[in-house]
Amino acid sequence: MISTNEFRNGLTIELDGVVYSVVEFQHVKPGKGAAFVRAKLKNVETGGVQERTFRAGEKVNRAHVERKEMQYLYDAGDFYTFMDTETYEQINISRDIIGDDIKYLKENETITVIMYSGRIIGIELPYYVELVVADTAPGVKGDTAAGGSKPATMETGLVVNVPFFINIGDKIRIDTRTNEYLDRV
Repeated sequence: MISTNEFRNGLTIELDGVVYSVVEFQHVKPGKGAAFVRAKLKNVETGGVQERTFRAGEKVNRAHVERKEMQYLYDAGDFYTFMDTETYEQINISRDIIGDDIKYLKENETITVIMYSGRIIGIELPYYVELVVADTAPGVKGDTAAGGSKPATMETGLVVNVPFFINIGDKIRIDTRTNEYLDRV
């Protein structure tokens, strides 16, 4: 058990059987009444964010999650195969657990797998990835000054809006949290 007064960013807690990560928190001491803690919590499994208010000093269960570095190997139908970089043990992770995050991964890329109570509950992507543009409309002379964007399909099937000057074959950096183009590599 941990007190809500001990909240900090990144702390994982368990509420009603669901594991949450504290995204941000604020201790509030109103002039009248008892102090409370307002927290923004991210569901580790689904990625959904919710706000919740706790009484100051209220006890909650701390969730001890394990993070392991693993290398993405290949797609095997409804499962994705990953290899533990320390023990070389291979595991299959269901498509339901990973969801659309797989579109940010290339084969042989290293990511963090999140485990709770011996079961895999999700993956943690790096803040940005570098992918090659597989398909997009061709650039036209003078497009760099316009400041607009066009859709581009990456080598993994991910679709991102990119500036007009990006062409097929360009390697670009993409923010995995916002799905936005960052820069050309």
